[in-house]
Amino acid sequence: MDRLKQIESFVAVATKGSLTAAAHAEGVAPAVIGRRIDGLEERLGVKLLVRTTRRITLTHEGSAFLEDCQRLLTDLANAEASVTAGGVKASGALRITAPAGFGRRHVAPLVPRFLQQHPDVHLSLNLSDRVVDIVNEGYDCAVRVGDLPDSSLISVRLADNRRLCVAAPGYLQRAGVPQHPSELARHECLTLSSDASQTRGWAFTVDGELMHLRPSGRIDCSDGQVLHDWCLAGLGIAWRSTWEVEHEVASGALVSVLDDFAAPPNGIFALFPHAKHLPLRVRLWIDFLKHSYGDPDYWKAAGQGA
Repeated sequence: MDRLKQIESFVAVATKGSLTAAAHAEGVAPAVIGRRIDGLEERLGVKLLVRTTRRITLTHEGSAFLEDCQRLLTDLANAEASVTAGGVKASGALRITAPAGFGRRHVAPLVPRFLQQHPDVHLSLNLSDRVVDIVNEGYDCAVRVGDLPDSSLISVRLADNRRLCVAAPGYLQRAGVPQHPSELARHECLTLSSDASQTRGWAFTVDGELMHLRPSGRIDCSDGQVLHDWCLAGLGIAWRSTWEVEHEVASGALVSVLDDFAAPPNGIFALFPHAKHLPLRVRLWIDFLKHSYGDPDYWKAAGQGA
């Protein structure tokens, strides 16, 4: 049995949630998909999916394997596109979305260079801290920062992202420096409002375990840049990404706290709908971001220009 077919079927079942949906997408009988999954699990010697009459769920091993498989299929598609495209140029409309703050600093500045390389592409960029439904709202690709919710979207990790708890020196002089995440309950915490993307709260490592807190304060906002500005103004403690605050931390305008409890880095991702034939313009855009963010000199230059 073809190994690639097994992997493609596994990804389809995992992302679509059922054998029937995966079979319909591939134009085969559900039994064919089932045999491929059985063959894959037998070959690997591990259970990837737990199948009941009502639902299909991933095992721990299946979740880890899914991310690797998605990356493998994306890399394969990109490799084929780079060979088969030949003299074919990317063209058409490309609709992308990104978080407002990250998009202003690390997506929008890259657009001119991408369009210079691909002059027949027309690009529309949406910047919002709202979690945009890219399928129903007609977007080709989303850039997301942080933990990803369970989704049928395909994700490609573009770079690591680390978050810090920061506050202005004036605030810490008034309110004191927290020594443990539990002490955030008595501090003014500047949080994203409920309609924004930080759904799990703030992440910390405590006694070797990852924990999430939902701190609160008198004010919140759906715009991360506003939280950043409030933090600089001394209104409270914020949980922000290093790409946003490292310049202020280096200059002393902000102070990093609770560093001993920092969570492991999460990621910066490109997300796109599952599509067997991803348009060339979308593939090239994702490759362009991955290449840009994968260059250490890019982040050094970005930090100096912040």
